[in-house]
Amino acid sequence: MKRVLSGVFATVLALGATSAFAQSMPPLKLGGILDMSSLYADITGVGSEEAAKMAAADFGGEVLGRKIEIIAADHLNKADLAANIARDMFDNQGVEMIYDVAASATALAAGEIAKARSKIIMFNGPGSIRLSNEACGPYTVHYVFDTFGQANVTGLAAVKQGLDTWFFLTADYAFGQDLEKDTSNVVLKNGGKVLGSVRHPLNTSDFSSFLLQAQASKAKVIGLANAGGDTVNAIKQSAEFGIMKGGQKLSPLLAFVTDIDSIGLETAQGLLLAEAFYWDLNDETRAFSERFM
Repeated sequence: MKRVLSGVFATVLALGATSAFAQSMPPLKLGGILDMSSLYADITGVGSEEAAKMAAADFGGEVLGRKIEIIAADHLNKADLAANIARDMFDNQGVEMIYDVAASATALAAGEIAKARSKIIMFNGPGSIRLSNEACGPYTVHYVFDTFGQANVTGLAAVKQGLDTWFFLTADYAFGQDLEKDTSNVVLKNGGKVLGSVRHPLNTSDFSSFLLQAQASKAKVIGLANAGGDTVNAIKQSAEFGIMKGGQKLSPLLAFVTDIDSIGLETAQGLLLAEAFYWDLNDETRAFSERFM
């Protein structure tokens, strides 16, 4: 009996020590580098931070006895700032993994910091195919959408419908350039023609000169190789110019339901687009979206 009691006490002491050790362990920190205040805030920003917290809660809130803690920072759409934030998160804040990194230029910069420190970085906000190809690292995860996938859905479907001449209105940075390139390749490969393109600065408020060039091209499709606020502004202003009423199709090559909410259903009529996730697809997506909202 004495030996049995000794074994029981030893087990209790071991369990108590394990529990105390778990409680003393630091949290598992996951850091989001997001656009909290600019043209991509609607599609990343606080929504992305909240979705990460939901995922952590769904997982049980801890990993190997460590509580999961979600933090986030605003990169202001500056690649150098994104790199500095990534460096600070890994070196000073104890972050073990970075998620989202909305926008491709900022993602490419933060990705190099993660690669140098052998840390996991998960890209679900940026779209440049470079993140899956030449800029990929051994700890890189790139999912949800990319420029190659978007091009091979929207571009291919349009050309097969006979919409085979294109003009691109492109955001002048990594994502826009890659989206134009990938979509152009699809159009040309399938017998279509690219009649021209024009590049605009990121976060543009006035698209009039760019849209006039697109309209003058007489292309059947004007491909918007941009996203977020740039896509919304370009579509609204194209409606003011009567571009779609004149017979040209407008194709936002990366669009989200938040963009449609901003544009309004009347203005959005006739757009050609592809979605990586749609809230009303099935019971599962509707249940998640209801929780999220």
